[in-house]
Amino acid sequence: MKTLTFSGALCEALHEEMERDESVFVMGEDVITHGGPYKVTDGIAERFPERIFETPIAEAGIVGLGVGAAMAGMSPVVEIMYMDFVTCAMDEVVNQAAKMRYMTGGQASVPMVIRLPCGVGRLLAAQHSQIMESWFMHVPGLQVVVPSTPSDAKGLLKSAVRSPDPVLFFEYKRIYTSKGEVPDGEHIVPIGKADISREGEDATVVAIGPMVQKSLEAAVLLEDDGYDVEVVDVRSLSPLDTETICESVNRTGHAVVCGEDSSFAGAVSEIAAMIGENCFDSLKAPVTRIGSPHVPMPFSAELAKHVVPEVANVTEAVNRVMA
Repeated sequence: MKTLTFSGALCEALHEEMERDESVFVMGEDVITHGGPYKVTDGIAERFPERIFETPIAEAGIVGLGVGAAMAGMSPVVEIMYMDFVTCAMDEVVNQAAKMRYMTGGQASVPMVIRLPCGVGRLLAAQHSQIMESWFMHVPGLQVVVPSTPSDAKGLLKSAVRSPDPVLFFEYKRIYTSKGEVPDGEHIVPIGKADISREGEDATVVAIGPMVQKSLEAAVLLEDDGYDVEVVDVRSLSPLDTETICESVNRTGHAVVCGEDSSFAGAVSEIAAMIGENCFDSLKAPVTRIGSPHVPMPFSAELAKHVVPEVANVTEAVNRVMA
């Protein structure tokens, strides 16, 4: 094992995949300059100078080039500097990349990764802090991945690069500097498989992205209340590992689902509905959701505290369902 930051694990995955497969290349805004805004592409320009391209600020063009390159046999890894601006390329993502295999009867595929730094980071307000996982969960043909640890960041990015279909890879900016152990050698984490981050018997907390760590912290605090909490890290929102989630909930009988995306029509709500539909007979209390309120992300640090869920929200929710 070695210890890497979240961004360092992503960088290592890119280096290894570019070494393994000459069809893999990187493009995006400022991906060469200083190793990219988040250091994820650090060193690639020196090691693979012919396979990394800085682009203009033109997201529709960036993603469109990626779709065409993927259909021509390449494996592009596209970085959108702030995921908010993938909205400028929705036609290319939703109508082209997602539907190409279906519309060609399997004759064409789009093996492309779109990296999407997301969420609140340096208080960049409403146009640079969004979390839109559920937008893409709704689109058939897209895979939606949300790692929460350096180990999963590396293993899932390697799986995403090797996937024959497009992957939307969500990276929460706030955890780029978090550190964790990453296995040595070839490390692959399959897309579509959740992880039991902590075993427990009394309640299940299903968590997305940064809420995994917050849920683990809450689980420790909840021991003082006499509750043994299991934490499930979904890791992949589409495909969603309903089997692992339902197995946990059926055993504990209590469920809390948490994420930083809006709980209104969001990923949290979809998972909660799935649990209600599939685990109804096992539930001893209604499923509880934790998410952001249905508001834009504020610039004010004080206001942001009331938008982004924290550890206290998880402890309160577990106490509520257990009561």
